[in-house]
Amino acid sequence: MAFNPLTYVKESKAELEKVIWPTRQETLRLTLIVLIVAVVVGAYVAGLDTIFTKITESILKARR
Repeated sequence: MAFNPLTYVKESKAELEKVIWPTRQETLRLTLIVLIVAVVVGAYVAGLDTIFTKITESILKARR
């Protein structure tokens, strides 16, 4: 089966016409949710990093 770029473009356009795009309000709401989750996860990871750093430092200081 040979690759036909024109057929590919036509089929791609037809598929894009089937897509139900989100509204501006949905996009903003979902973007806000993603940003909030990213900040919460970042804070969680930073907290764990701080805790494990303190534990590691105390272990290393105790071994001196």
